[in-house]
Amino acid sequence: MRTALLTTGLLLATSSISMAQQVEPIEYTLDNGMHFLLMPRDEQPNIITAGWISPVGSVNERPGITGVSHFLEHLLFKGTDYIGTSDAEGDLAFRNQLTEIRQKMRAYTTDVQYKRFYRGEIDNPWDPANDTPELREMRAQMTALQDEQAGITIKNEFDKVYTGNGGSGMNAGTSNDFTVFYINIPSNKLELWSWMESDRLNNPSLRELDAERFVVIEERRQRLEATATGKLDEQFDSMFWVASPYNFPVIGWMSDLMAYTEDEVREYFETYYQPANLTGVIVGDFEVDEAKQLIDSYFGRLENKRAAPSPMVTHSVPLLGEMRFTGECDCQDQVEVRYRSVAYGNPDEPVLDVIADLLNGRTGRLYKSLVEKQGIAASARAGNRSQHFAGSFSFSATPKGDASLEDLELAWLEQIDLLKTEPVSDRELQKIKNQSAADTFRELQDNSSLFFQLAITEAYGGYEYLNTYPRAIQEVTAEDIMRVANEYFKSDARATALYTRKGGEAKLITIDDVKASLPEEMVGMIMPNLEAQLAELDGMNAEQLRQGMAEIESQAEMIPPQMKKLMDYIQQEMQIRLDAIESNGAESSEGGEG
Repeated sequence: MRTALLTTGLLLATSSISMAQQVEPIEYTLDNGMHFLLMPRDEQPNIITAGWISPVGSVNERPGITGVSHFLEHLLFKGTDYIGTSDAEGDLAFRNQLTEIRQKMRAYTTDVQYKRFYRGEIDNPWDPANDTPELREMRAQMTALQDEQAGITIKNEFDKVYTGNGGSGMNAGTSNDFTVFYINIPSNKLELWSWMESDRLNNPSLRELDAERFVVIEERRQRLEATATGKLDEQFDSMFWVASPYNFPVIGWMSDLMAYTEDEVREYFETYYQPANLTGVIVGDFEVDEAKQLIDSYFGRLENKRAAPSPMVTHSVPLLGEMRFTGECDCQDQVEVRYRSVAYGNPDEPVLDVIADLLNGRTGRLYKSLVEKQGIAASARAGNRSQHFAGSFSFSATPKGDASLEDLELAWLEQIDLLKTEPVSDRELQKIKNQSAADTFRELQDNSSLFFQLAITEAYGGYEYLNTYPRAIQEVTAEDIMRVANEYFKSDARATALYTRKGGEAKLITIDDVKASLPEEMVGMIMPNLEAQLAELDGMNAEQLRQGMAEIESQAEMIPPQMKKLMDYIQQEMQIRLDAIESNGAESSEGGEG
């Protein structure tokens, strides 16, 4: 009893800290409009997490250039006019010649190859296997120039400069709504960062454009098209969002990836990556006055070369009836039921997040009802995703034993009815609030975590949300939950995806699948530890395996896309071991009875 009281007291104390939370970075804006958030703190001595973010992602694209935000993320690691080459003038000459040939190939393809495609003579106008003699000649000229350029190209020099000066964790990410670049550096290397990043923004070379195009195409194939449900998920997303540009995949449609011209990519860069559209964020052990001087000297030289980006005007139309999407896959049967929710910052966002927390986790309603009590689900989870301009709330599950997908749908609708008609108890609601407060407190202790929260909230409209959101969570009431459930979870305004296994056994994820899904820079860090993790699974009992699977399910919405295959693999291996334990237990029981 005393232990329970102590635990409750700790959580309530943490809750008080969260409700009083005041994250107050120093704001600094240059004459060119580039905004900075400076957060000096000494919790991690001599270390800084620094980076910048642009509120641009797939939602800002258009047909013809889908995926260009993600593609630019790749290209911005290729260096600048002076970083990444041993001969700046020669490199520029090669790039100009390649641009000229690339434009000729594009014009020829859209004029000749597309007509052949429409007539049914070829299946892909961009496939080199379908080249005409004229295209083969142009492609040969391009390859020869690229081979010559390779002689003066310094591979990965941008990364080498940073790592040679103590930098670590350099990376970037693109979402529907934003693109962010970041790195951890020693405190005495802030000037190096200021020079490197301002040069990246001022003089990006877009070097190796064609080679990187095929890297992205291969990434699309491996991480989307070759996965069990990737292509189905992509089409379900497109159907769900209707008119909204959220129906564009972040990685882009394949035909667009093949068609970009350098002019289109550079125009997009100069529109969305100009200083007035950027926010720099520096968190860690540094002196503010020194940082401001470096920001002035380096980022102050950036110019706005184009008009400000156009505001978002297209939004999705309401769903006027239930949509149902069915497909077959080399996977376990699974169902997803999805509703429109709210955009980031909407007053109902915290309520929807609380509902997701009520449903998730080993002590959540879905696990207790569908997994434990009814025994019809191997996994079940819910999640709210509030994006910049729109949001969605979804339920997903996989059946267990003889249960059908329809059984899971009905069980979900029962849970929805409970949320609509029965107030959540004070105890259950307070437990969710306490956990949210504890999570919020932990997430502010690390430089990198605080960097991401500052950057993303600022890109979405303002970092102040870090201070107001925790208080909004604490203010959610049982009446709010009932109101929101009735308003958004409507049977005539939802989309349901039903995936069933193709004939035969489900295709298991392999180690090779996991390795192929990871970013190249993460393979060396993760794969050596995976074998040890699998050995730990072998020593777990049934209860530990169930708990581990539930923890993964509860955090599914927070797992980065590049880590999803890895987590699916670990979850698969847990399920295999759990099935074996339960099977052995059943056999022993039958033997005893005999």
